[in-house]
Amino acid sequence: MNISEYMAHDAVALSKLIKKKEVSALELTDAAFSRLEEVNPELNAVIRTRKEKVLQEIGGIDIERQPFAGVPFVLKDISQAVKGEPLTAGAKLLQTYIPKQDSNWVARMREAGFLFIGHTNTPEYGLKNISEPELYGPTKNPWNKAYSAGGSSGGSAAAVAAGIVPVAGASDGGGSIRIPASFTGLFGLKPTRGRTPVGPGTGRQWQGASIDFVLSRTVRDSAALLDILQVIQPEAAFQTPLFPGRYVEDMKEGMNRCLKIAFSVESPVGTPVSDEAKHAVHKTVKWLEAQGHHIEEQTHDVDGLRLMENYYLMNCGEISAMIAGMEKTLGRPITAEDVEIVTWVLNEAGKKVTAAEFTASLASWDKAAAQMAAFHKTFDMYVTPAAAFQAPKIGELTHTQKEAEELMKVSGMEKDEQQALVYDMFLKSLTYTPFTQLANLTGQPAMSVPVHLTKDGLPLGVQFTAPKGKEHWLLRMAYSLEQSDLWVGMKGNPMLASEGSM
Repeated sequence: MNISEYMAHDAVALSKLIKKKEVSALELTDAAFSRLEEVNPELNAVIRTRKEKVLQEIGGIDIERQPFAGVPFVLKDISQAVKGEPLTAGAKLLQTYIPKQDSNWVARMREAGFLFIGHTNTPEYGLKNISEPELYGPTKNPWNKAYSAGGSSGGSAAAVAAGIVPVAGASDGGGSIRIPASFTGLFGLKPTRGRTPVGPGTGRQWQGASIDFVLSRTVRDSAALLDILQVIQPEAAFQTPLFPGRYVEDMKEGMNRCLKIAFSVESPVGTPVSDEAKHAVHKTVKWLEAQGHHIEEQTHDVDGLRLMENYYLMNCGEISAMIAGMEKTLGRPITAEDVEIVTWVLNEAGKKVTAAEFTASLASWDKAAAQMAAFHKTFDMYVTPAAAFQAPKIGELTHTQKEAEELMKVSGMEKDEQQALVYDMFLKSLTYTPFTQLANLTGQPAMSVPVHLTKDGLPLGVQFTAPKGKEHWLLRMAYSLEQSDLWVGMKGNPMLASEGSM
């Protein structure tokens, strides 16, 4: 199988070829590594490979029992741990960290037969909507290498959009699946809180805001992997009832009734929204109306500004607790030279957050969840831009030396001043992506669908949000959109077009 043929298939199609013995796992692995070696030096999507180990693991796959036996896959370099191999989270402090076991999520994917060819780039501790860590450098967008692939799953997005793999590991704690999906023309689904495995050693990620899943080029790949990954974990802090059917089959059913769908193009935090993002939503809404759905321009009652303040307060607490744990492990204080400026500011601000404030912050998430549950009694889905603008340019959202020096003043500030500084620190990046965080804090499923190209030739996604447990609604809608003229996907992606694929 040559590289063009390899890139023309999604993971489901590749698995079928292997089961029919029309192609071997070794051939697919060779194609994946050939593509990686061709494009990764420019993109910087994959920061660590494991070719020799993959070649050894090929002998252990079972094409009869494992649904994706022999299909190449990349993991995100945070939370998706492989036993005995580095997991750095894009952080200088974790360069020598070696997990002692596979994460539960990785173990489930290994059981499915995927071959892990490497780990992908991510910002330090997954804290940004771009992937430009000091440790590894920026990941570039396959559509235009002057632009970012997004974050924090930017490396995985670039790997899929460039044809290195058909589907890749990702996680979403504030939009980290949907944002890079929007920026790179991929399908990005964030499942319901508790749907996929967590741990071992923890029952939640970011207090339940973050969940591991994938980025894919096709809807059916995400649906098939949700079938594999959905789980009830007794040790997990959050659980959701298993879907009784098979997502990959159910998605083909289409919406069997007229839905009542709300939409908004206004930023929940009062920041600007580009005309391109508004146009993407309006043409999607027009298509929905043509399908017979009832559409209203309407928003919810959640206070977006207050919700973001509480989201950032959680980030402060989580990072401060993490740094304190690392100091115990290392037996020394961690200094500003050990971490990037965003991590340092969150750590310093988190030291002054009280337990009462942290608890009250989490309570606001529950209030938002209740408000959205009430909203969904009237509206089945909620449609917004996935991002307010097309991808930023490389370096645009990375703090300058002068900005970093101002942020270093955080240590001498009062608590309220620190929290205001944290908000201001993220405001430029939040302006690009103000729509995604809500679903993380309420626990709802949400997706970015690739339905628009800007005048600059860059993708821009539209977000659909559904009630908890209704991923099958989203997948049905996405599958219908995928068959329509609206779906952009990889059409126009110059990096794939040059290979004559997709």
